[in-house]
Amino acid sequence: MIIDTHVHLETDAFKEDLETVLARGREAGIGACILPGADPADLAKAIGLCEAHEDLFFAAGVHPYHAHEYDREAVKAALSHPKCVAVGECGLDYYRLPEDPDAVSAYKAEQKMVFADQIALAKEAGLPLIVHIRDASDDSLTMLKELDAGKVGGVLHCYNADHQLLVLAKEGFYFGIGGVLTFKNARKLLEVLPKIPREKLLIETDAPYLTPHPHRGKRNEPAYCLLVAEKMADLLGESLENVIKMTTENAFSCFRQLKVMAG
Repeated sequence: MIIDTHVHLETDAFKEDLETVLARGREAGIGACILPGADPADLAKAIGLCEAHEDLFFAAGVHPYHAHEYDREAVKAALSHPKCVAVGECGLDYYRLPEDPDAVSAYKAEQKMVFADQIALAKEAGLPLIVHIRDASDDSLTMLKELDAGKVGGVLHCYNADHQLLVLAKEGFYFGIGGVLTFKNARKLLEVLPKIPREKLLIETDAPYLTPHPHRGKRNEPAYCLLVAEKMADLLGESLENVIKMTTENAFSCFRQLKVMAG
């Protein structure tokens, strides 16, 4: 069994054929999927899907691009749902900064405030974090350490291969590896993968995005976790069976509620 620890099945990309996509995933050995919170407008749909499907679980949170839409009470209420396994995806993303230089500081400050509050909610609820970091590794690392996020741990979703973040393996964090691992231009991730403790590796798709080779350019889906696992096995010199077993055990260790419900 493989666990897709990050997949956006609630988005419109899957509205026409979700059941077919889920069936393909199950046939490929996908035993569970986690739907992370990103856009607040999609949270209710994600919860509904998880209530309708035994092998779907969700996280409640707000992506940094939606920090201005953050509703603390809505996120907090969702955390008590029996199929909620984490807080997120939350974090910092400085990839698309405002064109007005005078607006950059306020933009970053808002993201930091919302990220900090979601870390606080995770600690209150005793749930792990799903952390999104893009072009913001230094600030993210500082916040995770200063706010003692290691108390709950979590996953660095779509790990960006920045070496300074490897220290978080000792702080209770795991590293989500997806289709980027199969890209020809993924030199940085290929170099850092062996440095990640194997007991901290997770598999994800981030579907419908970041589709692995040889399907790059098409919509991603949970079944393609197998392609990531195959590439990981090749790079680490492990059997595919061992990589699947290892990453599934890691997912249960990271997402403790998931183990209770699906383990």
